[in-house]
Amino acid sequence: MTTPTVLAKDLQRTVESVLAYVRTQDPDAGAELADLRRARVTRPSVVLVGETKRGKSSLLNALLGVPGLSPVDAAVATSTYLHFSPGEAGARAVLPGGESVEVDDLAAWATGEQRARRIEVTHPARLLQYVSLLDTPGVGGLDPAHTAVALDAVERATALLFVADASAPLSKPELTFLVAASERVNNVVFALTKVDAFGGWRRIRDDNRLLLLAHAPRFAAAPWFPVSARLAELALSAPASEQAALVDASQIAGLQHALVDLAGRGHQLQLANVLRTARGELARLETAAQARVAAAEADPEQQARVRADRAALAARKRTESRHWTLLLSSETQRARTEVVGKLRTRIAAVQQDVTAGIDTSRRDTLAALPQQLDAELQAVAVALSQDLEVTFRQVAETVLAEVFEAAELDQMLAQVNATLRHTLESAPPRDGAADNMLIALSAGGIAFMAGRGAMLGASVLGAGGLAAGGLLIPVAGIGLGLAAGGYVLYRRRVQTDRQQARIWLRDVLGEARAALSDEISYRFTDLQYALSVAVDDAVEKRLRELDAHIADIDAAAAEDAAGRARRRAAAQQERDTVRARITQVDEVLSRAAALTPAPKEES
Repeated sequence: MTTPTVLAKDLQRTVESVLAYVRTQDPDAGAELADLRRARVTRPSVVLVGETKRGKSSLLNALLGVPGLSPVDAAVATSTYLHFSPGEAGARAVLPGGESVEVDDLAAWATGEQRARRIEVTHPARLLQYVSLLDTPGVGGLDPAHTAVALDAVERATALLFVADASAPLSKPELTFLVAASERVNNVVFALTKVDAFGGWRRIRDDNRLLLLAHAPRFAAAPWFPVSARLAELALSAPASEQAALVDASQIAGLQHALVDLAGRGHQLQLANVLRTARGELARLETAAQARVAAAEADPEQQARVRADRAALAARKRTESRHWTLLLSSETQRARTEVVGKLRTRIAAVQQDVTAGIDTSRRDTLAALPQQLDAELQAVAVALSQDLEVTFRQVAETVLAEVFEAAELDQMLAQVNATLRHTLESAPPRDGAADNMLIALSAGGIAFMAGRGAMLGASVLGAGGLAAGGLLIPVAGIGLGLAAGGYVLYRRRVQTDRQQARIWLRDVLGEARAALSDEISYRFTDLQYALSVAVDDAVEKRLRELDAHIADIDAAAAEDAAGRARRRAAAQQERDTVRARITQVDEVLSRAAALTPAPKEES
C-alpha cells in the first residue's frame, strides 16, 4: 500500500519528469504546463457543481452550519458564482469592470437583481478555516452559459464536489459535464442529496455508478456521500435531546471530514491536476508518433492519401481563403447587428420602466432616480458582456467548422486557442481606452471600463461545442454606471420636476446607448482580426505537419528494406517511449485517487 509520503514524492517526480519530456517535444506545450505547475495552492478550493434543483446551495449551507447563507431555490444569475472563504461575516460583489462593492442583500445579487461576475462571501464557519468553497450556477441543459461558468470555476479547483440528488439517476447533461470536467480536475467527490426524502437512494447511487462506468469511467469508483441538508438544518433548531440523532441521520459530518481531509492534501491534489493536464499532451504526442510509425512503412496508399489531404487543404487555402474571410466578415456583421439590437431593446426597456416610475412616484421621491438608473445601467452592461461571450463563441464556431474537417479541428483546436488568446490579450489598447476610462457626456456622464485588464476569464464551449477541449474566447468585461457628473447635473436640472427628469433620463440613456454601440463595434473588430490570424496560423501549421509527414513517407520510400526497418524501429521506439510515459502517468494518477476520502461504509 502506498503511503501518503511516497505518493507525494511520486507525484512530484512524475510531474517534473513529464514536463521535462513534453518540453523537449513541444516547447510551447511545455511552457504552458510549467505555468500551471508554478501556480501555488495558498488555500485549497472545492467547487460545488451540479444541475439546478439538486440542492447545491442547501448542501453548502449545511456544510457550513449556516442556514440561508447561500441563497436557496433562487434562479442564480448566468455568470455569477459565490466564493466562500474565512473571515468576518460579509460579502462583496465583483462587478464586470473589476470594481467591488459591499453586498447588503446576497440573494438579490446572486439572482441577478443586482449584477456581478462573482460574489466573495466571508464567514467564520469552521470548515472555511480549512478549505474555500465555490457555489456555481446549475449546469446541464437549462443554460449552456451556466456550464461555461462552472467549467471556468473547475479550472481553478483543487477538487470537485459534484452534487446529485436521490430522485433520479444522473442525466445526460450531467454526464456530459463530467466528461468535460474530467480533463481539468483529477479528484471528484459525489454528494447524493435528499436521501431522507427518497428511500431508494441506494439503488439510485448504484445506477449512477453504472452510468459513470459507461460514460465517464474514470469516476466510476469515486466515493458517494449520501446526505440530507434538511435534517442537518433541522438539527440546528431542534431540542438538545434530538440534535445528535438528526446530525447522525443527515450524514453531513462525514462529508465535512472528507473535505477537511482533501484540504490537507491540497498540494498533492494540485500536482495530480497538473499531471492530468499533462496526460492530454502526452496523448497528442502519441498520435503524432503513431503517424511517424505509419510513415516509415512507405505505404503507397497512405502516401497518396496524405498527399491528397495536403493538396486539398492547400487548394482550399488558395481558393477558399476569400470565402472564409467573407464568411467571417458576414458572421461578424450579423452578430454585431444582433447584439446592437439587443442593446437597443434593453435600453428601451430601461427607459420605459424608469419613466413609468417617474410618472407614478411622488415628487419628493425623485431624488432616488440616479441610484435606480445606476443599477439599471450596471445590469445592462452585464447582460451585454454575456451577449458578447455567447455570440463570439457562435461566430468562431461557424467559421472554424467551415475551415476544418472534424478530425482536423480536434487536432488544430489548441493552436487556434493559443493564437486567439495571444492576439486578443496582446493587442495594444485603443486610443482613449483605459482600465477605468470615464466618458464625459453632454447630459452628464457614465463610467465605462473598457480596458483589456478586466478579463472575465476564459469562456469555454462545453459539450456539444467544437471539440472536447472547447474553444477559448477571452472577452474583456464591460462596466457601466452613472458617473459623478450625472448626479451633479441631475441635482441642478431635476430635483422634483418630472418633465426635467424625463429629459435627463432620455439624454443619459441616449448617450449610454451610443457609447455602448461603439464599444460593440470595437469588440467585434478585435474578434474578427484575432480569429482571422488564428485560422491562418492553424492552416499553416497543419500544412507544415502534412509536409513533414509526406517527407517522412518519401524518405522511407527512398530507402531499401533495411533502411525502412531502421526508420520504423526508431519511430516505434519514440511511440513506445510516449506510451510508457502515459502508462507511468496513469499508474500514478490511479494511486492519486486514494487522495479522495471515502465514506465509512465504503472505506
